[in-house]
Amino acid sequence: MKIVFIGTPEFAVASLEALIAAGEDIVGVITAPDKPAGRGKKLQGSAVKLCAVKHDLTLLQPTNLKDLDFLGALKALNADLQIVVAFRMMPEAVWNMPKLGTFNLHGSLLPQYRGAAPINWAIMNGEKETGVTTFFLKHEIDTGSIIDQEKAAIGSDENVGDVYTRLMHIGASLVVRTVGRIKEDNYTLTNQEDLLTQLPAVKDAPKLNKEICNIDWNQPIEQLHNHIRGLSPYPCAFTSVLVDDSVLKLKLYSSSISKEFESKQPKIVLEKKRLGVSNSSGTIWINELQLEGKKRMDTASFLAGLKSKITLNL
Repeated sequence: MKIVFIGTPEFAVASLEALIAAGEDIVGVITAPDKPAGRGKKLQGSAVKLCAVKHDLTLLQPTNLKDLDFLGALKALNADLQIVVAFRMMPEAVWNMPKLGTFNLHGSLLPQYRGAAPINWAIMNGEKETGVTTFFLKHEIDTGSIIDQEKAAIGSDENVGDVYTRLMHIGASLVVRTVGRIKEDNYTLTNQEDLLTQLPAVKDAPKLNKEICNIDWNQPIEQLHNHIRGLSPYPCAFTSVLVDDSVLKLKLYSSSISKEFESKQPKIVLEKKRLGVSNSSGTIWINELQLEGKKRMDTASFLAGLKSKITLNL
């Protein structure tokens, strides 16, 4: 069975490598065009491109997925199946081209957490479980019929980086398993709309923005903890602080909670080696942070070098 693989970031590389290791016939790879990166702003290929080049695979990097030359080149590959892992929206002319269709790997247990940031939102919402789903593409984003799923636990202190890495590998195994089932015609599709009727609430995973990353210190400390780890290590939760007379951005990478130092209004709690914020539900301790203009560091190191008063800029 001839397969075209479509993806861009590191998350997709694990699936591509797993397909290659399983002996699947990858006749082509589609990924994003090279982009400027680093201090010198030199053009740099995506993680999927580097993998494709390493394995000497046919590579397509269209800027426009509706371009006739690209569509002609894709059709010439004569793929039976296309697989998408972490790529942008595609026109029907692309995903409907192969005779067996195109399936996508999504980082949640669909139909929950449809959208661009499923891992982030699952952690921010305090979920104890997530997973990965393979489903056939259709017009509406993340709504196609489910082929297969695999569940994964979320630890109470795990962040997005931790879960991302684990789902990347679980997802790679699921992609290989899904291909095997399609080859053997040994699968039953599940309509997401049928599953939606069984859910008490539907949770989405919209794209993250600055407003979402900005912390509201009035929230319960458990929710604040989930918020911080659900955005770590990227794009990262942040708050605004006053250092002397300067308003600076403070990024927060990890935290822990306790019932110490409750206060009616949010305020910074400063000890010799601990920095936290207390509110009416307790205190959230910041374990790793980055002050605007400084390097990322643990809190003890940050406090050792702090020569000025620091307060929340509420």
